Formats: sequence, structure tokens, C-alpha cells
Amino acid sequence: QVQLVESGGGSVQAGGSLRLSCAVSGDTFTSYHIAWFRQAQGQERKMVAVITSSGSTNYADSVNGRFTIARDNAKNTGHLQMNALKPEDTAVYYCSVRRSYLGFSGRSSDYKIWGQGTQVTVSS
Repeated sequence: QVQLVESGGGSVQAGGSLRLSCAVSGDTFTSYHIAWFRQAQGQERKMVAVITSSGSTNYADSVNGRFTIARDNAKNTGHLQMNALKPEDTAVYYCSVRRSYLGFSGRSSDYKIWGQGTQVTVSS
């Protein structure tokens, strides 16, 4: 049973930075793509970034150039470095995993395992 535990959320002013982490346990970490999604109040959950098992990355247009997704296979942990944060980045951020043999996906409905979520609040 795969389990995901997120950490690193918080409140920052616009222009600041935060680093989210997602600790994965219960299965072979390198067999999974790692994804970060976010859900703002009243909105649907949307992809932020994905890193595949081979290390390829994909970003939402809204965060490209500001956010960096990474994975530490030795520590079974995924990270999302968020720089130049904007008020519109305010949301609950969730990490998720997807078996690599299923291929890449940016749709939340294709992800079945989720962390508990961590709140990110950016004030202007």
C-alpha cells in the first residue's frame, strides 16, 4: 500500500519561495511518476508539474519557469521548489504517484493515490 506524506506548505508574501516535499513509502519509488496538483477554493484540481520515473519533467504554463519539480530516488522523496510566488498560486497542493507503465498523464482523474494536501497561501 503506497502512502504519501506531504510537507512544506505555509504562508509567504508575493515573490517569496517555498519548497514542498512528498515522502513515498510502501512500494518501489522508481516505478512511479511523481506529480503535484493544486486545488484553489471552488476550483477543480489541476496539474502543476510531473516528473517521470526517468526524470523527464512537465509543467503547467502558469508555473513554468518559476517552479521546479525534482525527485530523490535515494530518499524516496519528491520535491516542488516554488519561486516567485504569486497570490494566484494560493491553493492546497497535493502530491500523487502513477505507475510508470501507465504512461504520462496530467489529468487528476488518472491518479488514484494522493497525499493529504498542504496549504500554500501567498499574500500580495
